[in-house]
Amino acid sequence: MRKLFGTDGIRGRAYEYPLTEDIAEKLGYAVAIFSEKPKIVIGRDTRVSGKDFETAVVKGVSKAGGEAILLGILPTPAVAFLTRKLNAGAGIMISASHNPAQDNGLKIFSSKGFKLEDEIEEEIEILMFKEQKEIPNGKITMQTNAKKQYIEFAKSSFNSTMEEIKIVVDCANGAACTVVKDIFSDLKAEVIAINTEKKGNNINCNCGALHTASLREAVIKEKADIGIALDGDADRIIVIDEKGRELDGDYLLYICAKLMKYKGRLKNNTVVSTVMSNAGFDEAMKKEGIIVKSTKVGDKYVIEEMKKNNYSLGGEQSGHIIIADYSTTGDGILCGLEIIKAMKEYNKPLSELADGIQKYPQVLINLPVKEKKDVKQLKSYSLIQKIEKHLKGNGRVLVRYSGTELLLRVMVEAKENADSYAKQIAEELKKELC
Repeated sequence: MRKLFGTDGIRGRAYEYPLTEDIAEKLGYAVAIFSEKPKIVIGRDTRVSGKDFETAVVKGVSKAGGEAILLGILPTPAVAFLTRKLNAGAGIMISASHNPAQDNGLKIFSSKGFKLEDEIEEEIEILMFKEQKEIPNGKITMQTNAKKQYIEFAKSSFNSTMEEIKIVVDCANGAACTVVKDIFSDLKAEVIAINTEKKGNNINCNCGALHTASLREAVIKEKADIGIALDGDADRIIVIDEKGRELDGDYLLYICAKLMKYKGRLKNNTVVSTVMSNAGFDEAMKKEGIIVKSTKVGDKYVIEEMKKNNYSLGGEQSGHIIIADYSTTGDGILCGLEIIKAMKEYNKPLSELADGIQKYPQVLINLPVKEKKDVKQLKSYSLIQKIEKHLKGNGRVLVRYSGTELLLRVMVEAKENADSYAKQIAEELKKELC
């Protein structure tokens, strides 16, 4: 049973177990030993603690006799891309994604740029706690053109230019700051980048994919065609249309799926989503004649399903969108480019493209918990069952723990009274868990 890895690598409060420099060093060593080629690509976001964890990972890789290739500050999907491009044995991204600045994390990519399967993470964890003997000839190199390589790669996914398109991009004071302006400007868009201060202690703070108020204001003020909100490592995206409406991953998957089907790029006429997707998304896809396959929450599970059955599009309501034509992981920038392609192809404003989905009201409450007890063993589970039975055919209840934080997520989706049901469930669970 894994002790360190969650649904997206190892994550936690920086310098507190399990996210300590010692663990980072052990991880670097284990990944280098495990990989067929001990050549490990390492990137990070803008967090203050990032440099310390980079130093620790490099120390581990070098101790194992491997080559640590430093990319500096770059988005997570850039690390996945460069792992493949540089023919490395693995990639390690130091980031806690959308989490606050005091957190950090360690994500691992295989030599092919994919997040690791649970079983492989377990093998690496075993290696981390075995005796680690120093192996000579370890070395460190800087990949000085890493930023340029990712920028050119991202631009190559867009087969025209963006004249007369005005874009506001919220960089979340994170890794996207290093590449966003160049990508969109080079494609001839009028681009306004906000939240670009790489202080390290302000990443995701009241900005980015989880906090879109400032982006919405900027889109309306600038009369922009689209607003793109990225998270701290730019692997997820939330979009604001020209009217100021927020479009989550369900809307983005819908728009991308329609375009890809029209262009003959939607393999097996299927899109992969998770159990968090709104019932309105499923209904909209059905109207378009597109099949929906559902997985448990976590973009790595979406990607596993895509790989297994050769699907070309998948994602999460939270904004991790994977377009297999271009990327092996969620990439907020590439998804933003794909949405703009749809706007140009159909010659319609973004709001019209999104109107094909009529969502059920959905309420999500996050409960901080002390420990992750089995919900089915709690007294309050009977209330969940009662509400599920009442909603049958007209909604659903989903209660699950976060894979990256000590949170219990209570989601209720219903045509009526979703807020009331969610609050009832949360109040009962709080008595037993908080």
